[in-house]
Amino acid sequence: MPTDPPPTPTLLPREDRRFGYGIQVQENYDLQDYWYELVKDRLGLEWVKQQVRWEIIEPERGNIDWSMLDLVAPAAAEKGLKLMLSVVTAPDWARPPGADLSKHGPPADFQDYANLLTETLQRYPGQVHAIEVWNEQNIDREWSSPQGLSAARYVELLGVAERAIHAVDPGVIVISGALSPTGVNTAQAMDDFRYFDQLIAAGLLNYADCVGAHHNGYNIPPDAVWDNPATMGPQATYFTGPWTNLNHSWSFRSTLEYYRNAIVAAGGTQQLCVTEFGWATVEDLDGYPAGFEFARDNTLQEQADWTVQAFEWLAEWDGAWIAFLWNLNYGPQAGGDPTNDNVPYSILAGDGSPRPAFEALAAMLKN
Repeated sequence: MPTDPPPTPTLLPREDRRFGYGIQVQENYDLQDYWYELVKDRLGLEWVKQQVRWEIIEPERGNIDWSMLDLVAPAAAEKGLKLMLSVVTAPDWARPPGADLSKHGPPADFQDYANLLTETLQRYPGQVHAIEVWNEQNIDREWSSPQGLSAARYVELLGVAERAIHAVDPGVIVISGALSPTGVNTAQAMDDFRYFDQLIAAGLLNYADCVGAHHNGYNIPPDAVWDNPATMGPQATYFTGPWTNLNHSWSFRSTLEYYRNAIVAAGGTQQLCVTEFGWATVEDLDGYPAGFEFARDNTLQEQADWTVQAFEWLAEWDGAWIAFLWNLNYGPQAGGDPTNDNVPYSILAGDGSPRPAFEALAAMLKN
């Protein structure tokens, strides 16, 4: 008598090498289920990103406010979404003596950070699938320390965090903190290519399952390379940086390919987790944030087209594992405020209606 085949086992996140489609969602205590319904059922995505600001949830040592994560983690699990947490910003009590507390930075004792990760994974067993360890640590706005910007120090933090994460749940994907594509070296920032090379030299690949990357695409499409302006098109009206100041930082594709090539050259097999990418447009807004002239050049249709093109390239490329679009819902969360930096990237308009990028993403075929 024939028997049914055994069920296919559920893969641990670290073992599931399929390309993952994700998006960042701003939490809302009244609308969280609705936002996740849009992600899962309307957009057909499988991953959501949630930033966890350590300074907010543990303002005093040992006094952790779990309310935000108590909302987010069970809601994502109920919808069958995979959850990635990006854990950032040490509270004042954890910062080293002499730290500039007007800027974000790392803790004096990296074990304090690891303890938070341990408690988080223990509180939400099986509900957290990836953790990004810090954010844009090549700029002092995110890594202000008496020791300055330091790739070696960051790798120390990553190693402590990786051991803590995998001691609780060996299936969780450890993502290294994505860099800010700066393209310059100043007192406040280090060129991300230079910093990335230092990360590799300091042993990054010993501790990261996936290498974090960021890029918000300015006013050029995702296939444009930095050193060939002829391929970028003549669309710049308000912002001409990619044409008049050739620099790798303008290019989505060039940035990601450099990181991946550096990994391979060092003998690594890690792919990239693009934990933030997207294109801003202010076509439907009454104004724009300071410094966002590039967003004036982008139409709503270009935001839609370039978002799909980027996802399609990443899904086909062998260098990417998971990608998170920035963002779903900051438009309605901020009431469409045209001066809010996050609103131009939102794929929902201020009134909650879909922008063309939302509809294009919903219609896009996912591998």
